[in-house]
Amino acid sequence: MTDQILKPRTVEEILRHRTDAVSPDAVAAVEPIVREVRSGGEAAVRRRAQAFGELESDDVLVLDREVLDAALQSLAPDARTRLLRVTRRIREFAQAQRKALETASVTVPGGRAGHSIAAVERVGCYAPGGRYPLPSSVLMAVVTARVAGVDTVWVASPKPKQITLAAAAAAGADGLLAAGGAHAVAALAYGAGPVPACDVLVGPGNKYVTAAKFLVSAHVRIDQFAGPSELVVVADGSADAALIAADLLAQAEHDPDALPILVSLDAALIDAVNGELAQQLSDLPTDEVARAALRNGGAVLASSPEEAVQACDRLAPEHVEVLTENADSFASRLRHFGAVFIGSGAGEVLGDYGAGPNHVLPTGGSARNSGGLSVFTFLRVRTWLEIDNLDDAVEMVNDAAWLGRLEGLEAHARSAERRSSETAAIRKPSP
Repeated sequence: MTDQILKPRTVEEILRHRTDAVSPDAVAAVEPIVREVRSGGEAAVRRRAQAFGELESDDVLVLDREVLDAALQSLAPDARTRLLRVTRRIREFAQAQRKALETASVTVPGGRAGHSIAAVERVGCYAPGGRYPLPSSVLMAVVTARVAGVDTVWVASPKPKQITLAAAAAAGADGLLAAGGAHAVAALAYGAGPVPACDVLVGPGNKYVTAAKFLVSAHVRIDQFAGPSELVVVADGSADAALIAADLLAQAEHDPDALPILVSLDAALIDAVNGELAQQLSDLPTDEVARAALRNGGAVLASSPEEAVQACDRLAPEHVEVLTENADSFASRLRHFGAVFIGSGAGEVLGDYGAGPNHVLPTGGSARNSGGLSVFTFLRVRTWLEIDNLDDAVEMVNDAAWLGRLEGLEAHARSAERRSSETAAIRKPSP
């Protein structure tokens, strides 16, 4: 039997391995940093950035749009063309999402009611800069916010490389804070020098970034509490073991805490995938990280398609790849996932790198109750009511007064009744 790099696991064993995205220890560690930046602003951000080795004393902390544009123009022509092409794909998908949400108006007794849609004013986008700088995350966040109609968009990223600055320019950011961690999150939330206090804060990060987002979430809206990245590949005997191994490794190299999982309908496929993993790891530059992540995951053997669907839905993972016969039919039965990739052509890596849909997705099972980053993250649906014919609204007014008194709120009832001459006459005291 092939060495079991992907150990046999049950869904229950994998679920037990998961940890909460928000660590109490991390919250305790970052709370004084967030508090310091909230009161100290830009100077506090600089102190923390220097303490963490992100800046030298004479480095620029805040980069304006002119600097970002210069980075974009300085790219080699081929790199600039590719970056702009990926940006366009993300923008086109976001534009389609925005068109799916429209204003609404309905008739109500005596008038009309409806909703309008408006973007928030200011957004902060966090982009990791640690083990692997992620300019793709800059594109996913900033482009989507701009398409939603956000007026002001800032990026925060520690030690930003030229490609990160160029991505910020291509996506349409107003500026970039050259800092990361909890101090950058606090700067985006509360403002720091030219960096404005934002209304929404998005983007992935480590456990300290997530803890800081938790602390500021009472002040700003956040996208999610991001945990380790996850991929479930569900496959049957028709699937290509080498392709499955490549996709699992692409996920595993993200982070030692990543969670790569195979749900297989074929025991022989699990052995074949383990063989491919051993071969492909032999010359993978990121093999140390990938091996650690593979130990977190495992291979789940399902006895039927129904059991495979149940396994995927119980895991509710960030990403699901469906590599089965009739993959589209199988995918239509799944209920809980951040994003699904249907068939062998639709690799998760293509979603990561700009096919169009956003790659900032729910982790840790939170796909059961939330979706990924989208234009909707930056929009507010605001309702309105207009009553211009109170004669037609008598019944509605009476109902409102009845509910008010039912709840013990007499002033509510009287407020409603003052809007109807008929009910006001009923309540008029006798001479």
